[in-house]
Amino acid sequence: MGTDSTLMAMVQLVPEGMGVEVRSSLDLPTILLLVLMLAGLVLAMLVGRWIGRRKDSMVDASIVRAFNRRVVAWLTMTAILAVASIVSRYVVVALFGLLSFWALREFITMTPTRRADHRALFWSFFVVTPLQYVLIGIGETTFSYFATLIPVYASLILPARIAFTGDHKRFLERAAKIQFGLLVCVYSLSFVPALLDMKLRQYNPSATGEEDRLQEWSGESHVGLLFFFVLMVLLGDLLQFTWDKLVGRHLISPAVNGTKTWEGLCGGVISVGLLGAVVQFALGVTPFYVYGAGFMAALVAFMGTCGSLTMSAIKRDRGVRDYGTLVHGHAGILDRIDSLCFAAPVFYYVTRFFLGMPG
Repeated sequence: MGTDSTLMAMVQLVPEGMGVEVRSSLDLPTILLLVLMLAGLVLAMLVGRWIGRRKDSMVDASIVRAFNRRVVAWLTMTAILAVASIVSRYVVVALFGLLSFWALREFITMTPTRRADHRALFWSFFVVTPLQYVLIGIGETTFSYFATLIPVYASLILPARIAFTGDHKRFLERAAKIQFGLLVCVYSLSFVPALLDMKLRQYNPSATGEEDRLQEWSGESHVGLLFFFVLMVLLGDLLQFTWDKLVGRHLISPAVNGTKTWEGLCGGVISVGLLGAVVQFALGVTPFYVYGAGFMAALVAFMGTCGSLTMSAIKRDRGVRDYGTLVHGHAGILDRIDSLCFAAPVFYYVTRFFLGMPG
């Protein structure tokens, strides 16, 4: 009895909004979604390797190898993210912080810099990037800060820091490169772990009053929302690649990307939209209604393509094939998460606009 009283007293000493629980809770629908993701990726990997080993296969060997590399990369990232989600929300935030640091390093390494840029780059890597994820880790109470840190404060301070050095050669290009790298590799990607702390409402069609139609989301775990988003990006990447190879005829931008086609884009967006609706109908891991989940899934797939094309244009401009070599035989980390970077802030803000808690 004394122990229970002591525990209750300790809980009451914790200020409101400063919860002591740091472990991420995985409810049953989220666990099922995670198991399906991992099982599907393992099956795709085994099928891809089986096709690749067949000598009488009618599929181009280079296409099979490219597909297998994508599957292995997504399987690795999903498994690591799953472990991080089980351990703690803070581990998830730290994981994406490391991904941002690595992706920003690849982006900056690919483009030339001058000595005058080094102080600004130091601030970008060791001040702005960690601070962005510290604010994400604190929670949605700091939304106004992590939502403006890079696009407002860093975008003004870092060019000024370069200007203080007195080196004006190609100043606009150099400053824009650092700002764009921070915007894509750090700011945009940070909205993935930010999904874990969103305060959302859920549409309740059985409510009688108009004001009761949107109620506080009773989902036990926001991890399900995060994995729903990751799954839709994953499916968008793999299905658009598949549609491109099966029926792709008309390239979207031949000079930028020689594989992205209009048929692949349309087929991928529609397929992912339908699968997103099916996942929500079967598991209910998000606060969206079924049709809303399908729309958000299609939006994520479209934004993923926008990210791939944009980063491909940068690579073509710099005359490189990949942003780095994460593992021998694989592309860099930024080549694998470019779709995540472009889809995350759009998914976050659209979700917050329609289902965010007032105030």
